[in-house]
Amino acid sequence: MKIYTRTGDKGSTGLVGGQRVAKDDRRIEAYGTVDELNSHVGLLRDQAPAEHHALLEKVQETLFALGSRLACATPEDADRFQVPPLTEGHVKALEDAMDTMDRDLPPMRNFILPGGHPCVSQAHVCRTVCRRAERRVVELATTTAVPPLAVEYLNRLSDLLFVLARHIALRLKVAETPWKPRG
Repeated sequence: MKIYTRTGDKGSTGLVGGQRVAKDDRRIEAYGTVDELNSHVGLLRDQAPAEHHALLEKVQETLFALGSRLACATPEDADRFQVPPLTEGHVKALEDAMDTMDRDLPPMRNFILPGGHPCVSQAHVCRTVCRRAERRVVELATTTAVPPLAVEYLNRLSDLLFVLARHIALRLKVAETPWKPRG
């Protein structure tokens, strides 16, 4: 199977189901940002301590399903092509993972500056790209039906990525740098 099709050479792309849209369409921007996030999470998984690999791989699988759903022209196309749905269980799994990691973490007393180790920094990059993906999906939802749990999942995922950054710092014995506003 060839990767190139030449069908997008004039600035349009095909959705699952066959409909063609401009490459700067809100839908393309939304699922493209989810895809970008998935790539960043892959880099994070490559760097993270082994105890986090299964969680991050599950996140990647869910992001792939979410991006695929967003790439469908209609909800019926998603069902017809058997794209896995987002469920409450996906959101709950993120919450459970945060609760587990949170038990190990000292209480936060300040905002924390991203950084201290490349893996911690990558978790924060993932968090900020996730927030952008969330904004893109919210924007898409103003004109198009989106998977019902898409925004909720991305919102919770950005929270998880913050907790994960702190947990990785703890595991790697990296000191967190509190933000101290200076006037």
